[in-house]
Amino acid sequence: MLAITTAGYDRLSICWEQHEYARQVLEGTVEDTAFFPYISAADVEEDWSTPEVWQKSNPSIGITIDAEQFAEDCREAQESPAKENSFRRYRLNQWTQQESRWLNMEKWDACDDALAELDGRTCFAGLDLSSTTDISALVLVFEEDDQYDVLPFFWVPKEGARRREKRDHAPYVPWIQQRYIEASPGEVVDYERIRARINELGKRFKIEQIAIDRWNATQLATQLDDDGFEIVSFRQGYASMSAPTKKLEELVLSRKLRHAGHPVLRWMAGNVAIEQDAADNWKPSKKKSQERIDGIVALVMAVDLATRHVEYESIYSERGMLFL
Repeated sequence: MLAITTAGYDRLSICWEQHEYARQVLEGTVEDTAFFPYISAADVEEDWSTPEVWQKSNPSIGITIDAEQFAEDCREAQESPAKENSFRRYRLNQWTQQESRWLNMEKWDACDDALAELDGRTCFAGLDLSSTTDISALVLVFEEDDQYDVLPFFWVPKEGARRREKRDHAPYVPWIQQRYIEASPGEVVDYERIRARINELGKRFKIEQIAIDRWNATQLATQLDDDGFEIVSFRQGYASMSAPTKKLEELVLSRKLRHAGHPVLRWMAGNVAIEQDAADNWKPSKKKSQERIDGIVALVMAVDLATRHVEYESIYSERGMLFL
């Protein structure tokens, strides 16, 4: 069967679902040898008014597409917001009326170096607990000499894994088999297993702090506090998320992040859409992102703790204490 279409605007549609599946196959996140995708489109960050971008999304311009008429359509689109959306959808194959995907996956993949030796080192953790029927994430961040090593852990209920594969367009079963995800027996994630795993990791690493959004994790946060971990309450709003979200992007672009190519975290990185407020504050949006992003949310939380710790320590290590 062969299907061809231009971009649209409804991200709850079958068309968008197929577009995202095709993108994941092209990027190597999903392996499907029976599915051949081809996407010819202008990137969101590119200047869509330039002939170079037109050529990228219309390889036959000047042959089967009249170049002069195309330029005239573009001129009109620049003068009319209503025409702009139509031009970008139908002529440049860009999806409109939705937040943009956040991370450049080529830049993310460039950070796939092997992790440094981590045993015994200090780290900071972000824990994002979804409902007990979905994926939960713990991410440890280790900083040394302005390099940040990332070690993620994920949990899902074992029962219904194949059902979630279809819903989330993600290969949960192979990831479980390859131990990239830990499966909890039954239909729900057992938080006691997460607690036990964190205690086990606490013996291997020096976990300074764990950031948790207490809205969905009050009991586990209390239990981990009783276990001797320092728990930092972390609300997932603009005030808390903006600075570390921007910092994470900076680390990716400057290749100061190392994630060893973890496939689950990579899948989530490719799913993230960002929300912005009027003051240019950012936060990853679970609502606007098309698939799961729990690991990236946990990573942002851990980056916040790690970078604040580095900034705090650097003042006193360089100048010493001041007495007034």
